[in-house]
Amino acid sequence: MEPVLKLLIESGHLTTAQMAQVAGMSEAAVERRLEQLKKDRILLGYRPVVDLSREAAGGSVRAVIEVKITPERGGGFNRLAERLSKFDEVESCYLMSGAYDLLIFASGPSLQKVASFVSEKLSTIEGVISTSTHFMLRSYKEGGFLINAPIEGSDRLKVTP
Repeated sequence: MEPVLKLLIESGHLTTAQMAQVAGMSEAAVERRLEQLKKDRILLGYRPVVDLSREAAGGSVRAVIEVKITPERGGGFNRLAERLSKFDEVESCYLMSGAYDLLIFASGPSLQKVASFVSEKLSTIEGVISTSTHFMLRSYKEGGFLINAPIEGSDRLKVTP
């Protein structure tokens, strides 16, 4: 994997100057590469990792939805997957192997709103055979970061001789 892309994935918080130093490139070269990654639609955006359980309003309700669909003639799974991906409630949509075809990550302001999305919008679309919804109750790790991880070194008792 190329150095700029690898640094973005592993250390997304670095400035372009820091990335240039680590990659052994000029800052201008890093900026050009970032612009090219955006132009090629490889780099689609930046996103922080947030522990929503600590947010005062409680954040939003998130769900994982397994969806079985009928592939369309001439479009396979792609056309229906792209249609489902356009809903505002859908955060991510993946084509899967195994017992179901699509895995959708959805969110909404309440459990009722997400359930309503599934029952009134998602499951009523022609080609959707069935859905199985799993509500996320607690996050232990998000985007590679441990949530509520103990501060390093605080998990052992201090012992002096």
